[in-house]
Amino acid sequence: MTETQRQSARTVTKAVIPAAGLGTRFLPATKAMPKEMLPIVDKPAIQYVVEEAAGAGLGDVLIITGRNKDNLLNHFDSVPELEYTLERKGDEGKLGKVNESSEVAEVHFLRQGQPLGLGHAVGRARRHVGNESFAVLLGDDLIDARDPLLDRMVAEHDARNATVIALMEVPTESIHLYGCAAVEPTEDPDVVRITGLVEKPSAEEAPSNLAVIGRYVLRPEIFDVIDDLEPGRGGEIQLTDALNYLAEGKGEGPVYGVIFRGRRYDTGDRADWIKANVLLGVDHAELGAEISDWVIDFAEKLRAQRA
Repeated sequence: MTETQRQSARTVTKAVIPAAGLGTRFLPATKAMPKEMLPIVDKPAIQYVVEEAAGAGLGDVLIITGRNKDNLLNHFDSVPELEYTLERKGDEGKLGKVNESSEVAEVHFLRQGQPLGLGHAVGRARRHVGNESFAVLLGDDLIDARDPLLDRMVAEHDARNATVIALMEVPTESIHLYGCAAVEPTEDPDVVRITGLVEKPSAEEAPSNLAVIGRYVLRPEIFDVIDDLEPGRGGEIQLTDALNYLAEGKGEGPVYGVIFRGRRYDTGDRADWIKANVLLGVDHAELGAEISDWVIDFAEKLRAQRA
C-alpha cells in the first residue's frame, strides 16, 4: 500500500486541540495573550501542534477555546494587508512564513463556555467530530517533528480498533507529576495494553513508570462516557476518568498505549518553556549556529562562576 492509499484508508481524519486554559503559571505574560501564543523560537506553540496534526494526515483541526482567545483565531486566518505589504516588498521568505499558519490545515474554533475540565472540553467536540474516531493533542506537550508519534498512534488505532494513549517512561521519583498507566505487554515492546489509569500516584503506589503524555486517539464512544461522568478532581470533568472507565473494560473497545521514546518538550512550565526554546533554537535552520555558539560560551562562563 502506498502512502497516499494508507492515508485515504484511515478512519481518523480530525484532531481536537483543547486551548481554553487561562495560563496562570505564565502570568503576567498571559494576562492579555493566550499561553498557546507564547513563541517557541519563532512560532507560537499552538502552530507546532497544528502542524503535527496535519503532518499525520489530520487536516481537519478543531481548537477548543475560551474567552479572550481571539489571537488564536487571528493567527490561523489570512492577513491581506500584511501579505500585500510583503508581496510588494518582494519578501517571499516572510510571506511564506505568514501563509504557513493559514494554509497548514482547515482550522475550526469552538468555545468551551465554562472551564469545567479537559473531559468537558473534549466532549464539546462531539458535534464537529460526529461518530468518528479522532485525535486529541494537548498544547503543553510539543513532539519533535523528527520523532513522529501521532502517525504511529493512528496506525495502532486502525489495526486494533482501540483507544490509544501516548505513554512515556519517566524516572520513578517523577511519576507523581503525571497520570500513570497500569499495563500488560503485547507482542510489540513499544505497545502495551492499558488496564487502568491512576492520576499522579506516589512512587510507592504507581503501577508502572509509564506516564501519560498529551496525545490521544479516541473512539467516538468516549463522548457517551464523558456525558455520564460525575465531576472528579477539582470539581471538573476529567478525561482521565473517562479513559480509565474504558481501560477497565467497561466500554466497547480496548485501550492501548504507544510508548514514545523520542524528543518531547513541555511548554506548560516556565522553566521547561525556556528549555524548549533553547533545545529547538540550537537546531533552527537560520539561528542554530549562532545560538549553539552562545550556549557553549555561556555554559563555560557559568561553569567557571560556579567553580
